[in-house]
Amino acid sequence: MKIMVQKFGGTSVKDVDCMRQVLCRVRKGLDAGFKVVVVLSARAGRTNRLIELAHVWSPEPDCAELDALMACGEQESVALFSMLLADAGIKGRSVLGFQVPIVTNSVHTKARIEEIDDVKLRAMLEEFDVLAVAGFQGCDETGRITTLGRGGSDTSGVALAAALGADVCEIYTDVEGVYTTDPNVCSKARKLDRISYDEMIEFASMGAKVLQIRSVEFAKKFNVPVHVRSTFSDNPGTMVIQEDDAMEAVLVSGIAYDKNQCRVTVRRVHDRPGIAAAVFGAIAEARIIVDMIVQNTGQDGFTDMTFTVGRGDFDKVEKILAKVQQEIGAEAVQHDTNVAKVSVIGVGMRNHSGVAAKMFATLRNENINMMMISTSEIKVTCLIEEKYTELAVQALHDAFGLDNQPKIQDFSE
Repeated sequence: MKIMVQKFGGTSVKDVDCMRQVLCRVRKGLDAGFKVVVVLSARAGRTNRLIELAHVWSPEPDCAELDALMACGEQESVALFSMLLADAGIKGRSVLGFQVPIVTNSVHTKARIEEIDDVKLRAMLEEFDVLAVAGFQGCDETGRITTLGRGGSDTSGVALAAALGADVCEIYTDVEGVYTTDPNVCSKARKLDRISYDEMIEFASMGAKVLQIRSVEFAKKFNVPVHVRSTFSDNPGTMVIQEDDAMEAVLVSGIAYDKNQCRVTVRRVHDRPGIAAAVFGAIAEARIIVDMIVQNTGQDGFTDMTFTVGRGDFDKVEKILAKVQQEIGAEAVQHDTNVAKVSVIGVGMRNHSGVAAKMFATLRNENINMMMISTSEIKVTCLIEEKYTELAVQALHDAFGLDNQPKIQDFSE
């Protein structure tokens, strides 16, 4: 049995005309001899409206009930699409997360997939040519509905492809692939033919909305090649695959940015063991992700700790730190939401030097101050004032020659 997994995002299923485009894509898969598992997101705007509705009823909705509510969006999509399948004479059916089942942990609104029953899915595919599976949702061991976090339908699609050993995994969206940077910010942005899993993980971690980070982690873990392409164009998209020698020869693959950031500083705490553990342990218990961390040691036995979190998490962080501040005797907790992260990304950085120096010099030439810096094997990130984000992205894109076709680059001199 040849199996194809196709995932379609909210803009691809927003109305009946868009769903007919999806139907055309599914037909092509059937014509090529595949059984098709089509994973659908909620229609554009649906999830946001459901969340808004929840907050009308409750200022702080119970997370388990919020999951039950948000899952309605994908249920609507697969039911409507299955009606189109039936009218087109295609043998298909809708399948919800608990019907597969897609088993997750019990962390509501941010659940992680633990197991998928591929035996049951294969039995369904023997009977039906197309399965319209609700993305973004699963169930825990007790049978309660869970959701995988925003963008979780990507993870659903890749996880299903991995579980089924699918021949093809296509992620359809409203853009034609992965670009060297955001085309809305830099007109010179160029679509990439291929990108490595590690580079795509870094792009996703920086807020790029092409793929959810956990979907790429799944793809890398199970070696699932992912084809990112547009629902509304027949042009080839971008393949997300294992890196090879040709990829390593290109020093920088792209520039990413994230404006959804908040810089938090815990002022004048005692410079002694256990302080950092108290601060970041409390934040970790709330399952809040901390990214950049800097600690400045003073000569008087006190220190400042500065770190970044997503803006959406700051209200929770503020409440946590109000309690921790008293426990550790911090003088104050300050924050700044007028910041953004800008990153230079490329697997070639593992084997070449000079990227950080080139980046810093470029920002200096534009008179952009760097507030914080962090690095990994394939990424250099700077925290800057948000108002300079577009300028920084454009300047870095030009500095690293990303509007040209890839070639071996060396900025070590």
